[in-house]
Amino acid sequence: MAVQTRVKIAKLDAAKYHGLDRETLIRIYRTMFLSRRLDDREIQLKRQNKIYFQISSAGHEAVTAAMGLLLRPGVDWVYPYYRDRALCLILGVTPLETLLQAVGAADDPASGGRQMPSHWGHPKWNIVSKSSCTGTQFVQAVGAAEATLYYENRPKALTQARKAPLGKYVHHESDEIVYVSAGDGATSEGEFWESLNAACAKKLPLLYLIEDNGYAISVPVEVQTAGGSISKLVRSFPSLHVAEFDGTDPLESYAVGKEAVDYVRQRRGPALIHAHVVRPYSHSLSDDEKLYKTAEEREEEAHRDPLSKFALFLVREGLLDQKEIEALEAEVDREVREATDQALAAEPPSIDSIHVNVYSPDIDPTSSSFAIQPQFHGAPKTMVEMVAATLSDEMARDERISVFGEDVADASRDENLKHVKGKGGVFKATSGLQRKYGADRVFNTPLAEASIVGRAIGMATRGLKPVAEIQFFDYIWPAMMQIRDELCVLRWRSNGNFKSPAVLRVATGGYLTGGGIYHSQSGESIFTHCPGLRVVMPSTALDVAGLLRTSVRCDDPVMFLEHKHLYRQPYNRSEYPGPDYTVPFGKARLVKEGSDVSIITFGAIVHRAEVAAAQLEREGVSVEIIDLRSLSPYDWDAIAATVRKNHRVIVAYEDMLSWGFGAEIAARIADELFEELDAPVKRVAAMDTFCAYQPKLEDVILPQTEYITAAVKQLLEY
Repeated sequence: MAVQTRVKIAKLDAAKYHGLDRETLIRIYRTMFLSRRLDDREIQLKRQNKIYFQISSAGHEAVTAAMGLLLRPGVDWVYPYYRDRALCLILGVTPLETLLQAVGAADDPASGGRQMPSHWGHPKWNIVSKSSCTGTQFVQAVGAAEATLYYENRPKALTQARKAPLGKYVHHESDEIVYVSAGDGATSEGEFWESLNAACAKKLPLLYLIEDNGYAISVPVEVQTAGGSISKLVRSFPSLHVAEFDGTDPLESYAVGKEAVDYVRQRRGPALIHAHVVRPYSHSLSDDEKLYKTAEEREEEAHRDPLSKFALFLVREGLLDQKEIEALEAEVDREVREATDQALAAEPPSIDSIHVNVYSPDIDPTSSSFAIQPQFHGAPKTMVEMVAATLSDEMARDERISVFGEDVADASRDENLKHVKGKGGVFKATSGLQRKYGADRVFNTPLAEASIVGRAIGMATRGLKPVAEIQFFDYIWPAMMQIRDELCVLRWRSNGNFKSPAVLRVATGGYLTGGGIYHSQSGESIFTHCPGLRVVMPSTALDVAGLLRTSVRCDDPVMFLEHKHLYRQPYNRSEYPGPDYTVPFGKARLVKEGSDVSIITFGAIVHRAEVAAAQLEREGVSVEIIDLRSLSPYDWDAIAATVRKNHRVIVAYEDMLSWGFGAEIAARIADELFEELDAPVKRVAAMDTFCAYQPKLEDVILPQTEYITAAVKQLLEY
């Protein structure tokens, strides 16, 4: 960005530049110019069809370069915005690495060629993999900041985390902070407000940078944000340091950023700094800003371009002359050309690599190593009692484990514990855990499901082992983005550099009197087709112990579905199987052997199938029952074996007849085992949404004993 003014180099007054010396000021300009040149080169490559997308950081370089100087590479944790190219460059990401991402090369350190350009990620510099989702990073950054405080208070947990898979990337320093950035548009997302609420309530070491270029694609800030200023809206949050400034000025950005960073490092609370920047290019190459910005508006933005402004500043201040700027820019141009040539010559990932890092390559929860025999002792426990007992043993073994969610603590006010029995969950599944392990390991959260899951992701990314609870399956939907687009795919999209092996405990299912349509939902099939997520649903107390312990000890995210109708049933109780008992995922349980017909089921329907089988036995019909108990993965070998044995099969499940998990099993049986069948596959299902509200509704098929019995007899007629 050459300028025409020539001046004589003057002596540097460091105090005038907030303590920055001449070399650092030149470094800022070089990084800004390099960032812009990389944007320009990507735009050129996109127009040549050598890359397939481009989203620029133009106009944001000043504030992000300044913030890069204030963060400590490989110490602080970074959740960046896609316009944070200058920040990543100054932290240590090379021009070649950014272009490897642009061309989708196998050697791309951010994702191995799996993500779009500018989706930053680098384990060496603690830059956590960015997704395309807007605003999801806020609550994950909260979880990462919670991990910072957790490790400060529990060094044993840090030692254990470093011994776990990917432990080489587990870092902690006493005054580290977490940085999260976003555009002004992302502050309209609910996760932004949820994150601020949690960060301020816990005074977390979290720094927000909001880069406000006036637009969210084509939506102007006055339409996006009430009053047109996010910093004005958040000033009432307690313990939150707030500043608003000109983000096109590197020196002002540095001064404001330094004050905020110092505030957070001193553990005084979180900070939010609101930088006004410009966007001289369109949102991306898929956008044309001329369609919604006037020529006058674009001209005004051009006058605020940080690159030309700072080049002129350096010359006027006598820090560089014209020839030095031209030499610096020529050097950057050479560097970009060389990096481009290398990136274009880089190999793409192999087709087979798509299957790598979907699940952990280090721990296989389906392996025989998890088939541990029980060592029974004590009085029989119900399913809900077994949850608490298993978590208690695991928390004693592994200090990385924390349990949180709505109402899971005994009492959030510690002083009340002397006077009250304690809650421990609406179903008492976590009763007594806070008393035993402390309020930093078992705690209540705000009523915000996306935040619960997002915080768990951030903690797990930092090496902790969160066990988060979603109180009812019916209310999991606010967290759907965090589960499907973040939790499940973090390992895959980062090509194995980051992971999030959190456990989500979810009370699910119907058959509770008065549950109605909002306390009776199932819908497990929605989550079983989320790649990267393990889904299990035990039907007995013994399987609760074995599968929950496997969930905690495996290295993948797990959704642990607990059917609330089964929590206190006497027929599925068990003695405690000991602190090492585990059950492998993907291994069905043979409930009952039989020779006439097979019933494949899971959850609350298992016992109903047993009752039906007992009645049929009295009529001379022998029924085999398979409890899948693990839904993703599921035991296809056990299914195939029972179909080949009996040639007649019923799939009974608690969901809608169409598109449910049982429908998928039935479809695969018909597809792959058709020649083994003596009769069509019969499905028995329940629209469980209504099963407590209108149990006699004729057009809803309820998997009660009589329906299963009738279905068996119908099959036997073939």
